[in-house]
Amino acid sequence: MSSHPSSTPDTRSAPASSFRDQPLPLRHPDRFFIDGRWVEPASAAAFDIVDPATEEHYYSAALADGDDMARAVAAARRAFDHSDWPLLTPSERAEWLRRIADGLRRRAADASLLWTRQVGVLHSMSRASIERVGAHYDYYADLAADFPFTVRHESAQGGFAAVVREPVGVVGAIVAWNTPMSLAAYKVAPALLAGCTVVLKAPPEAPGEAYVLAEVAEEIGLPAGVLNVLCADREVSEALVRDPRVDKIAFTGSSAAGRRIASLCGNRVARYTLELGGKSPAVILDDYGIEEAARTLAAAECTLNGQVCSSLTRIIVSRHRHDEFAEALGASFAAARLGDPFDPDAQLGPLAMERQRDRVEEYIAKGTAEGARLVTGGSRPTGFDRGFYIEPTVFAGVDNTSTIAQEEIFGPVLSVIPADNEEHAVALANETVFGLNATVFTNDADRAHHVARRIRAGTVGHNGYRTDPRMGFGGFKQSGVGREGGRDGLLPYLESKTLILDEIPSEYSQSH
Repeated sequence: MSSHPSSTPDTRSAPASSFRDQPLPLRHPDRFFIDGRWVEPASAAAFDIVDPATEEHYYSAALADGDDMARAVAAARRAFDHSDWPLLTPSERAEWLRRIADGLRRRAADASLLWTRQVGVLHSMSRASIERVGAHYDYYADLAADFPFTVRHESAQGGFAAVVREPVGVVGAIVAWNTPMSLAAYKVAPALLAGCTVVLKAPPEAPGEAYVLAEVAEEIGLPAGVLNVLCADREVSEALVRDPRVDKIAFTGSSAAGRRIASLCGNRVARYTLELGGKSPAVILDDYGIEEAARTLAAAECTLNGQVCSSLTRIIVSRHRHDEFAEALGASFAAARLGDPFDPDAQLGPLAMERQRDRVEEYIAKGTAEGARLVTGGSRPTGFDRGFYIEPTVFAGVDNTSTIAQEEIFGPVLSVIPADNEEHAVALANETVFGLNATVFTNDADRAHHVARRIRAGTVGHNGYRTDPRMGFGGFKQSGVGREGGRDGLLPYLESKTLILDEIPSEYSQSH
């Protein structure tokens, strides 16, 4: 088994230029990984990736066309229908997951460099987060030991009865650009453990991490066709969703795209899971300190420069404390240090791309036009002649029916919404088409539990931003369908089959 040497220095205090001087840590950005090898694209189409901190060209990646996607699907279909992969035991497939985990740990520095240079996430965060990605594969490998792939039952109709869980088939996995390696892990790891084969569609804005995963698959000798990786735009991605040879789609992205995918899958009764957008509330009860809540929320919104679907961007506080809280939040958020994402002292980096900054600026303009009061930010910061930066922004007096309170902005913009009382706060929290994440600030655990059970969201935390992928992640309403991570995240990759046989098969009589 060969290993790919990391091209990124492990120098925590190195200047930004030393990272940007590193060569691209990818072997084949101009190709696709299909059927166990790197193949040339059918066309010369390519996507230019721009460093969001400098606005300089970083590299170009090949874009798949319909023929490329068809080749990838055919390889995955062939591997599922005609290879031993789905027939291996879960424990045997778990060993492949552990090899992937080890390979990703060896390539963590490369993936971290790519993540920062592609979308501007702080390198201090990308380094720590990427180093944990291998644990997702280890987690699902560990599930092989005790997950109930077979459950025996009593039946009056035969001598043997059981429900067996078998792989759903070929999976089309589509990931967003903000956290592509983690999002891929939540899909690829359970799919492979289940015995599925995968076509992973990387985002054109940030394909690098998916290509690192493909290089790891090549290095460990993962059987041909089990994992196929290519980069494509929306039109070609839709071809993946439409393809009748694909049994299930696993998607992370916008709610608009998710609705389109659901309709296409519904037409052919394909399986799907959707992890979509959010407009998540933080409910601050009157017994909790204003300054502490403000500091906590401002720090949380720095994560990924505000480009997180589960961000706590609607902050609901009692009307009589609203103004004081808004000023405290504005002061805390304004103090966040903007900087180059390779600067270890930076707390907030650039947005991922120019169109994303344009989108955020449009929402800020709408907030002002619809009557919200701008407490801090709202503009491009001074001193940054290049890069897609936006100031940390706080609005006060926000109407919960306004645009900035109802639509996902995907940038460092927070809205403070006044509530008359606790009942009104819960009603405001639920007054949205989304239901991904939430939190309740209170010093009383019983009150936190009471309010949390009344908020319609997939995750509800206490006194801060809380998520735990090992417990599952996903949303209510238009925030998605199904869950990713945890034991619940394995179920969508399995189909249940009822067996009722006259006699007990030998493999069960021997092992049970």
